Amino acid sequence: MKTSLSVLYVGNNPAYFQPLEHKGEIALKTVSSSVRGIKYLSEGNKTDVIFSDFCLSGSNGLFFFDWIRTQPGFDKVPFILLSKEFRSEIYKTAYQKKVDDYYSLAQPVPEDISTRLRFLVNFKKKKGVYVDEKTSAKFSMPLSKRLFDIAVSATALLLLSPILLLVILAIRLESKGKVYYISRRVGRKPFDFYKLRSMRTGADSQLKALAKIRNQYADTSANAEVDFTLPCPRCSNMPDGQSCSPILYIKDHAICDFWHNEQQKNVAAKNSVFVKIKDDPRVTRVGKFIRNTSIDELPQLINVLKGDMSIVGNRPLPVYEAEQLTRDDLSKRFLAPAGITGLWQVELRGKGGVMSEDERKRLDNEYADHFKDGKYSFWYDVKLMLRTIPAMFQKDSV
Repeated sequence: MKTSLSVLYVGNNPAYFQPLEHKGEIALKTVSSSVRGIKYLSEGNKTDVIFSDFCLSGSNGLFFFDWIRTQPGFDKVPFILLSKEFRSEIYKTAYQKKVDDYYSLAQPVPEDISTRLRFLVNFKKKKGVYVDEKTSAKFSMPLSKRLFDIAVSATALLLLSPILLLVILAIRLESKGKVYYISRRVGRKPFDFYKLRSMRTGADSQLKALAKIRNQYADTSANAEVDFTLPCPRCSNMPDGQSCSPILYIKDHAICDFWHNEQQKNVAAKNSVFVKIKDDPRVTRVGKFIRNTSIDELPQLINVLKGDMSIVGNRPLPVYEAEQLTRDDLSKRFLAPAGITGLWQVELRGKGGVMSEDERKRLDNEYADHFKDGKYSFWYDVKLMLRTIPAMFQKDSV
Protein backbone atom coordinates (compact mmCIF):
# COMPACT_ATOMS: atom_id res chain seq x y z
CA MET A 1 0.00 0.00 0.00
CA LYS A 2 1.33 3.43 -0.95
CA THR A 3 2.00 5.87 1.85
CA SER A 4 0.53 9.37 1.66
CA LEU A 5 2.83 12.17 0.57
CA SER A 6 3.35 14.92 3.11
CA VAL A 7 2.34 18.19 1.42
CA LEU A 8 2.83 21.73 2.70
CA TYR A 9 0.44 24.18 1.06
CA VAL A 10 1.03 27.93 1.43
CA GLY A 11 -2.12 29.73 0.34
CA ASN A 12 -5.85 30.17 0.75
CA ASN A 13 -7.40 27.56 -1.55
CA PRO A 14 -7.13 24.23 0.31
CA ALA A 15 -10.29 22.98 -1.45
CA TYR A 16 -8.12 22.44 -4.55
CA PHE A 17 -6.53 19.44 -2.80
CA GLN A 18 -9.74 17.74 -1.62
CA PRO A 19 -9.73 15.06 -4.38
CA LEU A 20 -6.19 14.05 -3.39
CA GLU A 21 -7.03 14.03 0.32
CA HIS A 22 -10.15 11.92 -0.21
CA LYS A 23 -8.10 9.33 -2.10
CA GLY A 24 -5.53 9.28 0.67
CA GLU A 25 -2.78 10.36 -1.74
CA ILE A 26 -1.58 13.27 0.44
CA ALA A 27 -1.47 14.43 4.03
CA LEU A 28 -2.02 18.19 3.76
CA LYS A 29 -0.68 20.94 6.03
CA THR A 30 -2.03 24.40 5.14
CA VAL A 31 -0.60 27.78 6.18
CA SER A 32 -1.89 31.10 4.90
CA SER A 33 1.32 33.06 4.25
CA SER A 34 4.97 32.64 3.33
CA VAL A 35 5.97 33.94 6.79
CA ARG A 36 4.04 31.10 8.40
CA GLY A 37 5.44 28.66 5.86
CA ILE A 38 8.98 29.71 6.72
CA LYS A 39 8.19 29.43 10.44
CA TYR A 40 6.71 25.94 9.95
CA LEU A 41 9.77 24.69 8.07
CA SER A 42 12.24 26.43 10.37
CA GLU A 43 10.77 24.54 13.33
CA GLY A 44 12.11 21.33 11.85
CA ASN A 45 8.95 20.04 10.18
CA LYS A 46 9.58 17.85 7.15
CA THR A 47 7.55 17.70 3.95
CA ASP A 48 7.70 15.75 0.69
CA VAL A 49 6.22 18.45 -1.57
CA ILE A 50 5.60 22.19 -1.28
CA PHE A 51 2.69 23.93 -3.05
CA SER A 52 2.39 27.71 -2.96
CA ASP A 53 -0.05 30.25 -4.33
CA PHE A 54 1.57 32.91 -6.46
CA CYS A 55 -0.43 35.66 -4.75
CA LEU A 56 0.39 35.68 -1.04
CA SER A 57 -0.21 38.30 1.63
CA GLY A 58 2.64 40.84 1.43
CA SER A 59 4.68 38.63 -0.91
CA ASN A 60 4.39 36.14 -3.75
CA GLY A 61 5.13 32.47 -4.22
CA LEU A 62 8.30 33.04 -6.21
CA PHE A 63 9.90 34.97 -3.33
CA PHE A 64 9.01 32.04 -1.09
CA PHE A 65 10.56 29.69 -3.67
CA ASP A 66 13.80 31.73 -3.62
CA TRP A 67 14.00 31.30 0.16
CA ILE A 68 13.28 27.56 -0.08
CA ARG A 69 16.13 27.02 -2.52
CA THR A 70 18.63 28.64 -0.11
CA GLN A 71 17.77 26.18 2.70
CA PRO A 72 19.95 23.03 2.76
CA GLY A 73 17.14 20.94 4.26
CA PHE A 74 14.52 21.87 1.66
CA ASP A 75 16.43 22.81 -1.51
CA LYS A 76 15.68 19.38 -3.03
CA VAL A 77 11.97 19.33 -2.13
CA PRO A 78 9.70 19.66 -5.21
CA PHE A 79 8.12 23.13 -5.35
CA ILE A 80 4.88 23.68 -7.30
CA LEU A 81 3.36 27.10 -8.00
CA LEU A 82 -0.39 27.79 -8.20
CA SER A 83 -2.28 30.79 -9.58
CA LYS A 84 -5.99 31.57 -9.89
CA GLU A 85 -5.70 31.52 -13.68
CA PHE A 86 -2.91 30.69 -16.09
CA ARG A 87 -0.72 33.69 -16.85
CA SER A 88 2.07 33.40 -19.38
CA GLU A 89 4.34 35.92 -17.62
CA ILE A 90 4.18 33.90 -14.39
CA TYR A 91 4.81 30.69 -16.34
CA LYS A 92 7.89 32.16 -18.04
CA THR A 93 9.36 33.49 -14.80
CA ALA A 94 8.68 30.21 -12.98
CA TYR A 95 10.33 28.28 -15.82
CA GLN A 96 13.41 30.52 -15.73
CA LYS A 97 13.72 30.06 -11.96
CA LYS A 98 13.36 26.27 -12.43
CA VAL A 99 10.17 25.87 -10.42
CA ASP A 100 9.24 22.20 -10.71
CA ASP A 101 5.62 22.67 -11.86
CA TYR A 102 2.95 25.32 -12.39
CA TYR A 103 -0.82 24.74 -12.24
CA SER A 104 -3.92 26.92 -12.53
CA LEU A 105 -6.49 26.79 -9.73
CA ALA A 106 -9.17 27.44 -12.37
CA GLN A 107 -8.62 23.90 -13.65
CA PRO A 108 -9.43 20.75 -11.66
CA VAL A 109 -6.61 18.73 -10.15
CA PRO A 110 -5.06 16.68 -13.00
CA GLU A 111 -5.90 12.99 -12.75
CA ASP A 112 -2.24 11.99 -12.95
CA ILE A 113 -0.93 14.58 -10.49
CA SER A 114 -0.21 12.02 -7.76
CA THR A 115 1.98 10.08 -10.20
CA ARG A 116 3.69 13.33 -11.15
CA LEU A 117 4.32 14.24 -7.50
CA ARG A 118 5.86 10.87 -6.70
CA PHE A 119 8.06 11.13 -9.78
CA LEU A 120 9.29 14.57 -8.71
CA VAL A 121 10.01 13.38 -5.17
CA ASN A 122 12.09 10.41 -6.42
CA PHE A 123 13.79 12.46 -9.14
CA LYS A 124 14.86 15.18 -6.71
CA LYS A 125 16.30 12.60 -4.31
CA LYS A 126 18.37 10.99 -7.06
CA LYS A 127 19.45 14.34 -8.49
CA GLY A 128 20.78 15.38 -5.11
CA VAL A 129 23.12 12.39 -4.74
CA TYR A 130 26.75 13.37 -5.15
CA VAL A 131 28.95 10.97 -7.08
CA ASP A 132 32.64 11.13 -6.43
CA GLU A 133 34.37 11.01 -9.82
CA LYS A 134 37.44 9.40 -8.24
CA THR A 135 35.44 6.37 -7.11
CA SER A 136 33.01 6.14 -10.03
CA ALA A 137 33.62 3.76 -12.91
CA LYS A 138 35.93 5.17 -15.56
CA PHE A 139 36.72 4.16 -19.10
CA SER A 140 40.06 2.41 -19.42
CA MET A 141 41.83 2.94 -22.74
CA PRO A 142 43.37 -0.37 -23.93
CA LEU A 143 47.15 -0.13 -23.60
CA SER A 144 47.77 -1.30 -27.18
CA LYS A 145 45.45 1.44 -28.48
CA ARG A 146 47.12 4.19 -26.44
CA LEU A 147 50.64 3.15 -27.46
CA PHE A 148 49.53 3.01 -31.09
CA ASP A 149 48.00 6.50 -30.81
CA ILE A 150 51.19 8.01 -29.37
CA ALA A 151 53.45 6.37 -31.95
CA VAL A 152 51.30 7.29 -34.97
CA SER A 153 50.50 10.88 -33.91
CA ALA A 154 54.09 11.75 -32.95
CA THR A 155 55.51 10.27 -36.17
CA ALA A 156 52.86 11.94 -38.34
CA LEU A 157 53.41 15.36 -36.76
CA LEU A 158 57.17 15.07 -37.33
CA LEU A 159 56.88 13.97 -40.98
CA LEU A 160 54.06 16.37 -41.90
CA SER A 161 55.44 19.49 -40.19
CA PRO A 162 56.73 21.00 -43.51
CA ILE A 163 53.26 20.67 -45.06
CA LEU A 164 51.68 22.17 -41.95
CA LEU A 165 53.98 25.21 -42.12
CA LEU A 166 53.16 25.81 -45.80
CA VAL A 167 49.39 25.52 -45.20
CA ILE A 168 49.58 27.84 -42.19
CA LEU A 169 51.32 30.43 -44.35
CA ALA A 170 48.69 30.08 -47.11
CA ILE A 171 45.83 30.52 -44.62
CA ARG A 172 47.45 33.62 -43.18
CA LEU A 173 48.02 35.18 -46.61
CA GLU A 174 44.46 34.57 -47.83
CA SER A 175 42.50 35.95 -44.88
CA LYS A 176 43.00 37.73 -41.60
CA GLY A 177 42.52 35.99 -38.30
CA LYS A 178 44.03 33.05 -36.46
CA VAL A 179 45.32 30.18 -38.59
CA TYR A 180 43.94 27.62 -36.16
CA TYR A 181 40.44 27.01 -34.84
CA ILE A 182 39.52 25.80 -31.36
CA SER A 183 36.06 24.63 -30.40
CA ARG A 184 34.63 22.79 -27.42
CA ARG A 185 33.81 19.20 -28.35
CA VAL A 186 32.47 16.18 -26.51
CA GLY A 187 33.92 12.70 -26.74
CA ARG A 188 34.00 10.63 -23.59
CA LYS A 189 34.50 14.02 -21.91
CA PRO A 190 34.51 17.68 -23.07
CA PHE A 191 37.82 19.01 -24.45
CA ASP A 192 39.32 21.73 -26.67
CA PHE A 193 39.34 20.49 -30.26
CA TYR A 194 42.02 21.75 -32.70
CA LYS A 195 41.72 22.32 -36.46
CA LEU A 196 43.30 24.52 -39.10
CA ARG A 197 40.93 27.35 -39.96
CA SER A 198 39.15 26.66 -43.25
CA MET A 199 36.45 29.34 -42.99
CA ARG A 200 36.19 33.08 -42.83
CA THR A 201 36.39 34.59 -39.37
CA GLY A 202 32.99 34.88 -37.68
CA ALA A 203 31.66 31.78 -39.48
CA ASP A 204 30.10 30.32 -36.32
CA SER A 205 27.55 33.13 -36.15
CA GLN A 206 26.17 32.10 -39.58
CA LEU A 207 25.75 28.40 -38.77
CA LYS A 208 22.15 28.53 -37.53
CA ALA A 209 20.84 30.23 -40.66
CA LEU A 210 22.76 27.92 -43.02
CA ALA A 211 21.68 24.78 -41.16
CA LYS A 212 18.04 25.52 -42.00
CA ILE A 213 18.64 25.35 -45.75
CA ARG A 214 21.83 23.32 -46.33
CA ASN A 215 22.13 20.77 -43.54
CA GLN A 216 23.10 17.45 -45.10
CA TYR A 217 21.28 15.52 -42.37
CA ALA A 218 18.07 17.57 -42.28
CA ASP A 219 14.75 15.92 -43.08
CA THR A 220 13.39 18.51 -45.50
CA SER A 221 10.06 16.70 -45.78
CA ALA A 222 9.37 17.11 -42.05
CA ASN A 223 7.30 20.03 -40.83
CA ALA A 224 9.05 20.21 -37.46
CA GLU A 225 6.77 22.68 -35.71
CA VAL A 226 4.03 22.47 -33.12
CA ASP A 227 0.63 22.45 -34.86
CA PHE A 228 -1.69 24.57 -32.73
CA THR A 229 -4.72 23.59 -34.83
CA LEU A 230 -4.58 19.90 -33.88
CA PRO A 231 -6.98 19.10 -31.01
CA CYS A 232 -5.63 17.40 -27.90
CA PRO A 233 -7.02 13.82 -27.75
CA ARG A 234 -7.30 13.98 -23.95
CA CYS A 235 -9.05 17.36 -23.88
CA SER A 236 -11.50 16.12 -26.54
CA ASN A 237 -12.84 13.58 -24.04
CA MET A 238 -13.44 16.19 -21.32
CA PRO A 239 -16.50 18.43 -20.74
CA ASP A 240 -16.59 21.75 -22.61
CA GLY A 241 -14.47 24.45 -21.01
CA GLN A 242 -12.16 21.97 -19.26
CA SER A 243 -8.66 20.85 -20.25
CA CYS A 244 -6.53 17.91 -19.22
CA SER A 245 -3.65 20.17 -18.12
CA PRO A 246 -2.90 23.90 -17.69
CA ILE A 247 -3.44 26.06 -20.80
CA LEU A 248 -0.40 27.67 -22.42
CA TYR A 249 -0.66 30.83 -24.53
CA ILE A 250 1.99 30.80 -27.26
CA LYS A 251 2.11 32.91 -30.43
CA ASP A 252 -1.50 34.04 -29.96
CA HIS A 253 -2.59 30.40 -29.68
CA ALA A 254 -3.93 28.44 -26.72
CA ILE A 255 -2.79 24.84 -26.21
CA CYS A 256 -2.82 22.58 -23.17
CA ASP A 257 0.50 21.77 -21.54
CA PHE A 258 0.18 18.00 -22.16
CA TRP A 259 -0.49 18.32 -25.91
CA HIS A 260 2.23 20.94 -26.34
CA ASN A 261 4.78 18.63 -24.70
CA GLU A 262 3.66 15.65 -26.80
CA GLN A 263 4.09 17.62 -30.02
CA GLN A 264 7.43 18.96 -28.87
CA LYS A 265 8.67 15.37 -28.58
CA ASN A 266 7.75 14.81 -32.24
CA VAL A 267 9.45 18.05 -33.23
CA ALA A 268 12.65 16.95 -31.48
CA ALA A 269 12.48 13.59 -33.26
CA LYS A 270 12.14 15.26 -36.68
CA ASN A 271 14.82 17.89 -36.20
CA SER A 272 18.28 16.62 -37.09
CA VAL A 273 20.88 16.27 -34.36
CA PHE A 274 23.96 16.46 -36.56
CA VAL A 275 24.79 19.51 -38.68
CA LYS A 276 26.92 19.20 -41.80
CA ILE A 277 26.73 21.97 -44.42
CA LYS A 278 27.07 20.92 -48.04
CA ASP A 279 29.00 23.36 -50.31
CA ASP A 280 29.49 25.67 -47.33
CA PRO A 281 29.79 29.31 -48.58
CA ARG A 282 31.81 30.24 -45.49
CA VAL A 283 34.77 28.11 -46.66
CA THR A 284 37.77 29.95 -48.13
CA ARG A 285 39.71 28.80 -51.24
CA VAL A 286 42.56 27.44 -49.15
CA GLY A 287 39.96 26.02 -46.77
CA LYS A 288 38.30 24.06 -49.57
CA PHE A 289 41.63 22.47 -50.49
CA ILE A 290 42.61 21.52 -46.95
CA ARG A 291 39.12 20.15 -46.28
CA ASN A 292 39.07 17.99 -49.41
CA THR A 293 42.49 16.59 -48.50
CA SER A 294 41.69 16.46 -44.75
CA ILE A 295 44.80 18.55 -43.99
CA ASP A 296 42.63 20.73 -41.74
CA GLU A 297 42.33 17.74 -39.39
CA LEU A 298 46.10 17.40 -38.78
CA PRO A 299 46.19 19.51 -35.57
CA GLN A 300 43.99 16.85 -34.00
CA LEU A 301 47.15 14.78 -33.78
CA ILE A 302 47.98 17.08 -30.88
CA ASN A 303 44.65 16.10 -29.29
CA VAL A 304 45.68 12.47 -29.71
CA LEU A 305 49.05 13.05 -28.04
CA LYS A 306 47.29 14.78 -25.14
CA GLY A 307 44.92 11.84 -24.72
CA ASP A 308 41.76 13.78 -25.64
CA MET A 309 41.24 11.65 -28.71
CA SER A 310 42.38 8.47 -30.40
CA ILE A 311 43.41 7.88 -34.02
CA VAL A 312 40.31 5.71 -34.51
CA GLY A 313 37.03 6.38 -32.71
CA ASN A 314 33.73 8.20 -32.99
CA ARG A 315 33.95 11.81 -34.08
CA PRO A 316 33.73 14.25 -31.14
CA LEU A 317 30.59 16.35 -31.33
CA PRO A 318 29.93 20.05 -30.75
CA VAL A 319 28.18 20.58 -27.44
CA TYR A 320 24.88 21.55 -29.11
CA GLU A 321 24.82 18.17 -30.89
CA ALA A 322 26.05 16.05 -27.97
CA GLU A 323 23.44 17.38 -25.55
CA GLN A 324 20.67 16.01 -27.80
CA LEU A 325 22.04 12.43 -27.71
CA THR A 326 20.99 11.66 -24.15
CA ARG A 327 18.67 8.68 -24.66
CA ASP A 328 20.17 5.26 -23.90
CA ASP A 329 19.98 4.08 -27.51
CA LEU A 330 21.74 7.23 -28.75
CA SER A 331 24.25 7.90 -25.98
CA LYS A 332 25.98 4.52 -26.46
CA ARG A 333 28.32 6.19 -28.98
CA PHE A 334 30.07 7.95 -26.06
CA LEU A 335 31.26 4.59 -24.70
CA ALA A 336 33.97 4.70 -27.37
CA PRO A 337 36.80 7.26 -27.37
CA ALA A 338 36.68 10.25 -29.70
CA GLY A 339 38.69 9.71 -32.87
CA ILE A 340 40.15 11.41 -35.93
CA THR A 341 38.63 8.76 -38.16
CA GLY A 342 36.04 6.10 -37.56
CA LEU A 343 33.58 3.65 -38.97
CA TRP A 344 31.08 6.10 -40.46
CA GLN A 345 33.79 7.99 -42.36
CA VAL A 346 35.14 4.93 -44.16
CA GLU A 347 31.74 3.34 -44.76
CA LEU A 348 29.97 6.30 -46.32
CA ARG A 349 32.03 9.46 -46.53
CA GLY A 350 34.75 7.75 -48.54
CA LYS A 351 32.21 6.32 -50.97
CA GLY A 352 30.73 9.76 -51.65
CA GLY A 353 27.26 8.56 -50.65
CA VAL A 354 24.56 10.60 -48.96
CA MET A 355 24.47 9.70 -45.28
CA SER A 356 21.32 9.81 -43.21
CA GLU A 357 21.38 10.73 -39.55
CA ASP A 358 20.10 7.29 -38.55
CA GLU A 359 22.91 5.60 -40.49
CA ARG A 360 25.54 7.67 -38.73
CA LYS A 361 24.04 6.93 -35.29
CA ARG A 362 23.98 3.21 -36.11
CA LEU A 363 27.62 3.19 -37.21
CA ASP A 364 28.75 5.16 -34.15
CA ASN A 365 26.98 2.68 -31.89
CA GLU A 366 28.41 -0.24 -33.84
CA TYR A 367 31.96 0.99 -33.20
CA ALA A 368 31.15 1.56 -29.50
CA ASP A 369 30.12 -2.10 -29.26
CA HIS A 370 33.79 -3.02 -29.80
CA PHE A 371 34.57 -1.69 -26.32
CA LYS A 372 31.99 -3.78 -24.48
CA ASP A 373 33.04 -6.75 -22.35
CA GLY A 374 36.68 -6.62 -23.46
CA LYS A 375 35.87 -7.05 -27.17
CA TYR A 376 38.33 -4.37 -28.35
CA SER A 377 40.43 -5.46 -31.36
CA PHE A 378 43.66 -3.63 -32.22
CA TRP A 379 43.62 -5.02 -35.77
CA TYR A 380 40.08 -3.76 -36.33
CA ASP A 381 41.36 -0.22 -35.66
CA VAL A 382 44.29 -0.75 -38.04
CA LYS A 383 41.92 -1.90 -40.78
CA LEU A 384 39.72 1.19 -40.32
CA MET A 385 42.76 3.48 -40.43
CA LEU A 386 43.96 1.92 -43.70
CA ARG A 387 40.49 2.28 -45.21
CA THR A 388 40.59 5.98 -44.27
CA ILE A 389 43.30 6.77 -46.84
CA PRO A 390 41.02 6.67 -49.93
CA ALA A 391 38.31 8.42 -47.93
CA MET A 392 40.61 11.40 -47.35
CA PHE A 393 40.48 12.47 -50.99
CA GLN A 394 36.76 13.06 -51.40
CA LYS A 395 34.97 14.80 -54.24
CA ASP A 396 32.24 16.61 -52.30
CA SER A 397 32.97 19.66 -50.22
CA VAL A 398 31.22 18.73 -46.97
